[in-house]
Amino acid sequence: MNADTIKTLIEQGLPGARADVRGDDGVHFEATVVCEAFAGKLPLARHRMVYATLGDRMGGEIHALALKTVTPDEDAR
Repeated sequence: MNADTIKTLIEQGLPGARADVRGDDGVHFEATVVCEAFAGKLPLARHRMVYATLGDRMGGEIHALALKTVTPDEDAR
């Protein structure tokens, strides 16, 4: 697994999302995801939305994913 693949999966799974994914050991990653669909949702719900785009890869190919999830307005601040 690599950061580019994770970025693609997140952006395809959350239409309109923009993801910046980093990680160089192949199993531990960190991502900032900006998505309008996060508006009005608590952080846990936002994280679940991102994890849903990755499916069974979480806990398998992706051992750990640290997330920062924000709306475009929050990102602009």
